Amino acid sequence: MFARIYQPARNAMTSGAAKTKTWVLEYTASEAKDIDPLMGWTSSGDTQTQVKLRFPTKEAALEYAQEHGIEAQVTEPHKRKPNIRMGGYGENFATSRKGPWTH
Repeated sequence: MFARIYQPARNAMTSGAAKTKTWVLEYTASEAKDIDPLMGWTSSGDTQTQVKLRFPTKEAALEYAQEHGIEAQVTEPHKRKPNIRMGGYGENFATSRKGPWTH
């Protein structure tokens, strides 16, 4: 049984970093998906792909995988550089602003 251990990326629709602090152990598919000829839905007999286990640290996820005999591949996260402006959001409404505020 193979698994992938990774730290999820933040949601592209938000600037927050919620749900990105934990590590996820996710099983890889062991068999291909089939298309049902009547309905056209995709299905598979492999139910392990539906399982996602969350761990507080990478070491905890690796320890779980070793205890249960799971071959795991660790994917390190790409940390983004913080985008910090000198004045920040409040500068948009400063009275000492050089130009008028427009949309």
